[in-house]
This record gives sequence, structure tokens and C-alpha cells, in this order.
Amino acid sequence: MSGVVVVGAGPGLGAAAARRFAREGLPVALIARGRHVVDLADALNREGRSALPLRADSTDAPALHAALDAAVAAHGLPEVLVYNAAIIQQDRPGDLGAEDHLRAWSVNVLGALEAATHLAPAMARRGRGTILVTGGMPRPDARYTSLSLGKAGVRALTRLLDEEYGPAGVHVGTVTVDCHMVPGTDSDPDLVAEHYWTLHRQPPGQWQHEIVHVGSTPV
Repeated sequence: MSGVVVVGAGPGLGAAAARRFAREGLPVALIARGRHVVDLADALNREGRSALPLRADSTDAPALHAALDAAVAAHGLPEVLVYNAAIIQQDRPGDLGAEDHLRAWSVNVLGALEAATHLAPAMARRGRGTILVTGGMPRPDARYTSLSLGKAGVRALTRLLDEEYGPAGVHVGTVTVDCHMVPGTDSDPDLVAEHYWTLHRQPPGQWQHEIVHVGSTPV
């Protein structure tokens, strides 16, 4: 059965999104750089879910493509791609050099482009699919310059992907996080993760392309 691929399946929102889809019986492929992706898959499998851990850096296009291909080989072309990888750091204008800005842009935007365009053509040929990217910084903030630039890029990217693949049945959207996520509050990752499921379940003709989660814990 086709399932969901989560790129950037970290211990916070990525894990919460994976768990949300897994609760619906969808097999989950988890892609991340670190060892924690194996631990998350083990935990989901112990709960009776189906989870496949795959390790890849989202800035390494060949490795990312190989991981996506492994997910397709295991579970079929996914119903949902979630791109949640990001470099979240505080930096003001002028703090970072070009190399550091390019590194942040590569994770925040280019990785999403690589993942989406690797799977979207097949989704379009099938006539359905959902591509969701984690957004943020709805208002640019000088304390988070590289992240503000990256999330502005994400907003533009999802609109471009919708223009390219939406007419063929691929729903593209963002879950924009306008808060600092804190478990046990109205900014809990599990609450934010619900929006990914909501967007995926929307029928054609009722698609939203962005849901903004506003919590009481400021960025």
C-alpha cells in the first residue's frame, strides 16, 4: 500500500507528522541524516505500524534520490511527500557569509525542490498525490535572516510546484509554523502535525495551499 515519505524526520515535528499518518494505517518512510531516524522507525514498528528508516542528507541530491527510490521500492509511489528539513538558527543581516547562507538555502529550499520534482512527475501521471512542505516565518524577522529567506523561498516554491503539477491532480501546500513548538502547549508538534493530515484529506476543488499554525509560544 502506498504511504507517506517524510524528509527531515527529526525528533520533533517530523516525528509527529510521521506518527499522524501512521495512525491512519499508512506505511511511513523516514528520511533524515542522523541515527534518530532508526530509533523512530523502531518505535513505530513496535507499535504495529510500518516504518522504514532511510538515512540521507537533503543537500546531497544523489543520496536523497536514492532514499526516495528506496521508499518507492518498499511501499510504492507515495500518496504523500512531507518535506520538513530545515536549518533553524538565529542570525542577523551580515552575520553569515555566502557559504553559510548557501548551506541554509540548500536545506531549506533546494532539498524540497529536489525531493518534490523527483516524485511529482510520477504522481502527476498517476493523477493524484500530496506534497507538503513545512513553512514558517510568515513575517520576515531580522533575528532569523537565513530562515526568513528560506521560508520565503518555500512559499514561492510551493506556488511554482502547484502551477506545474496541480492541474494533474497533485495537491501542493505548506504548513506554516508561526510559533516556537513546545510539547504540552497550544504549540505542541502533535497539534501542528494534524494540519498535514487535514491538507492531504482535502478533495480536489477544496484544496488549501497553506495552513498557518499560530501558537502562544513566540518564535
